[in-house]
Amino acid sequence: MERDSGKDQKHPREDRDRLVVDQLLQHSGEPTDFHLTELARLRIRYQGFPGARELQQQLDLALQQWNLSEEALFERTRAIHSQGWVYKRGGDQQEDWS
Repeated sequence: MERDSGKDQKHPREDRDRLVVDQLLQHSGEPTDFHLTELARLRIRYQGFPGARELQQQLDLALQQWNLSEEALFERTRAIHSQGWVYKRGGDQQEDWS
């Protein structure tokens, strides 16, 4: 059920995510696997979210900066994830999606 309150919501992780997006936009040149997976993770997090409009626009800008469509981004990150662990904590083999 879609809520139409007419007012954008604030995502609880928006402030932290904004720092990540700023780092992505500051990266010049070819994005690393980490950059691509961070962008894909945030695209998924904010997909359909009723708010964080500026952040979503910045995610679009990062895609444009790297000449990628969302489909191409997700294709590349699926390949990255299939090769191993992208997000590692210490020496364990658990992904850290926090």
